[in-house]
Amino acid sequence: MNTTLILLSSGFVIFFIYLYYNYNKRQYTPIETENDKIIHLNVTNFQKEINKGIVLVDFWAEWCMPCKTQDPILNDIAGKINEEARIGKLNVDDCQILATKFDIRTIPTLILFKDGKEIDRFTGVMQKEFLWEQLNQNN
Repeated sequence: MNTTLILLSSGFVIFFIYLYYNYNKRQYTPIETENDKIIHLNVTNFQKEINKGIVLVDFWAEWCMPCKTQDPILNDIAGKINEEARIGKLNVDDCQILATKFDIRTIPTLILFKDGKEIDRFTGVMQKEFLWEQLNQNN
């Protein structure tokens, strides 16, 4: 009986150590390497960054799985767009004031700005071809 209890207890301890290790590993490991051309937006730089030219802003959150699906698509587009259009990312958990101002109720939400004015809005995961067309159409 004691041997079974010791083995069972050891199994639980090993299992919890494994869970703890994987949780910390996932917490501090970036999921996707972002493109250097993507602008990280916040309350301080938001207005300045969207005021000139075409800017596609991704309103996202760290915990949002569809947002993580959208990331590689935006990274790919950011690597191919010209200087006249840019891509920005705004974490809605960090910038709740801006999320409220733009009435963000679902994420990911992508808003296309031209010279500081919203010209289009897309909700959900958008495919690369669609976003590419929208950027070129409004450029």
